[in-house]
Amino acid sequence: MFTLPVMARILIIKLGALGDTILATPIIDRIRAHHAGDAVTVLTSPPFESIFCDWPGLDTVTFARKGLRAALATIAWMRRQRFDRVYDLQSSDRTRAYCALSGIPECVGNHPCWPYTIHPADAWSGGYHIFERLNQILHSAGIAPAKPVVYLPLAEVKRQEVCDWLRQRGLADDQFAIMHAGASEKHPHKCWPYYQQLAAALQEQALNTVWIGGREDSERNRMLAKTCGVDASQCFSVNQLAELARHARFAMTNDSGPMHALSGSGIPVYAFFGLTNPMRNHALGQEEHVITRQPPGIKGKRLTNPDYRLANIDCEEVLSRLRRDNMIE
Repeated sequence: MFTLPVMARILIIKLGALGDTILATPIIDRIRAHHAGDAVTVLTSPPFESIFCDWPGLDTVTFARKGLRAALATIAWMRRQRFDRVYDLQSSDRTRAYCALSGIPECVGNHPCWPYTIHPADAWSGGYHIFERLNQILHSAGIAPAKPVVYLPLAEVKRQEVCDWLRQRGLADDQFAIMHAGASEKHPHKCWPYYQQLAAALQEQALNTVWIGGREDSERNRMLAKTCGVDASQCFSVNQLAELARHARFAMTNDSGPMHALSGSGIPVYAFFGLTNPMRNHALGQEEHVITRQPPGIKGKRLTNPDYRLANIDCEEVLSRLRRDNMIE
């Protein structure tokens, strides 16, 4: 087996998407800790660079994720850096090609096939949560498993920006809920349709709502905030969302990237799953807060049973759940 040199050069590849990148943060943190004293670099795509900006002991490099020119530039950069080991946490056809052409002697990946020299023994079938599989990749490389806790460190100045935003809007700790009513533009079926009714019911109990999201959520949040709540579209980075949530009583989300970011706060993050399977990608540490019509232990990635659709979960059912959990009276 190849022996890593003293002060080895280590590369970690995680290009996206948002939820997958956040899920990988405790894995990346374990790799960083395992290689304390080595030079560790994360290769990601530009939209996710900010996730790693405030990490100690970690360099970040970005390349565009798509296009032949971007791929050739990425491979050329990897070859010039002369890394000793790469952890390919993406393990897609694209990144397998990167690893194969990089000249890096040790390649750690998800699949028991070339070019990976270190990998789990069995093939990845997708039949369980991806975090469990990522820990199996760590095990294959002799690294202790990561705990299921999202790691999103934040510089003090950015933390203070969140506190200032809350103070300026009169939002006291534990006196508001966070809601993300959107989802990927490609997956509108992931959106629970009754957020406005829920926010109105919470307002009657003097519990305000903060509507979060990115550019694609702006118009939806603007309309929701006309009735009640505060529009926080595009106000915060991913890491700041976790800090924002530490001041909230709970969060309510769809199956989306912000769901994973909010899970790093320690508050209950309730998430709706309709035709997607929570067993595969629920937020870390939040299994008990999944809201779904699916029976336990269901298999498959994309489900088709119309009984599972989110429209079948009405607002009163969610309010009952919140009362049961002592989130509201």
